[in-house]
Amino acid sequence: MPENTMMTPACLIDEAKFKRNVERVANHVAAQGCQLRPHVKTLKSVAAARYYAPPGTPITVSTLAEASYFLAAGYRDILYAVVVTPNKLSEVASLVADGAQLTVMVDSVAGASALSEAWQSPHTLQVAIEVDVDGHRAGIQPDAEALPDIATLLCKAEKLQFHGLVAHAGASYGSFTPAARHDMAEQEVARMQHAVRHLTEHGFTCQMVSIGSTPTALEDVDRTGITEIRAGVYATFDCVMAGLDVCKVDDIALSVLTSVIGTQPHKGQVLIDAGWMALSRDTGTATTSFDCGYGLVCDLEGKLLDGWYVAHTNQEHGIICHRDGGKVATDMFRFGQMLRILPVHACATASQFSQYTVVDAHMQTQAVWSRVNGW
Repeated sequence: MPENTMMTPACLIDEAKFKRNVERVANHVAAQGCQLRPHVKTLKSVAAARYYAPPGTPITVSTLAEASYFLAAGYRDILYAVVVTPNKLSEVASLVADGAQLTVMVDSVAGASALSEAWQSPHTLQVAIEVDVDGHRAGIQPDAEALPDIATLLCKAEKLQFHGLVAHAGASYGSFTPAARHDMAEQEVARMQHAVRHLTEHGFTCQMVSIGSTPTALEDVDRTGITEIRAGVYATFDCVMAGLDVCKVDDIALSVLTSVIGTQPHKGQVLIDAGWMALSRDTGTATTSFDCGYGLVCDLEGKLLDGWYVAHTNQEHGIICHRDGGKVATDMFRFGQMLRILPVHACATASQFSQYTVVDAHMQTQAVWSRVNGW
């Protein structure tokens, strides 16, 4: 057990659950016949990535700060999975000059034109086109007339290399049944295949055909023509993934250690020292059938306390309530008692911390992993 001097809030990684999650996805993707390109944005930690993306593995990043941090640790094949803008090209050029095999993305003629005009490096930059496979967020439609126009612009630029296509099935986060997840996984593949055919008809070859989201990555579908699958939150999972039944609550490997700092029995509230600065203000389960508030409450050993959740947060205070309401039994929540909160969105919660404490089933510290922050 941790000594009562352990500082809270703290971010914990359950070592056994973490390793089990990593193995599950690695084995599944290998069986699908695709390369796994893990997204490192959830933990942003080289120490953590060595388990799910050993050095030499292609990775996905969400910031150039991540790209620089992982390049320094020996990772070269890096996909920057946010459409690149001209103000970032100086940093991109530095990464490429330092040996990164970096791929950036565009999804419009305007973006391709701006990149073609602004790229001044003597080094060649790989560029992929982001495709919209589900209407979720960014990307160009698979059958858009502008798709080959974008590829043409990239191929004409002297120091740009058209590398292929990238898609993210973010709408899978709204797929709440096995059939819906399976359909979304098939849709993701089918629309990407359509985009590849569209470009092939215009004489373009796609070296990279990259798809991914944790819910669709874990589906078993025919992925003919897909070169790689990307996923990220699977290493820890979270309440959103449990709500989708992609994992079980007991699979969630990340939690926030917190201390009880008071009770308000007449209000049915327990006060803890983990507010939104520790848990984040992500309420990704709010519109689902099982709203987890700002996180589910577990005892110190990680056992779920049925019905208890973080209902409200202030900057440094969290307020625990029971779904059924009513008074709080003060003997259940003692002053100074330590609890663990399972995150709604692991990426958002993890970003509140500069390091993670890796623990075993007996809450003994096995390692401390640092991470990178910023952009």
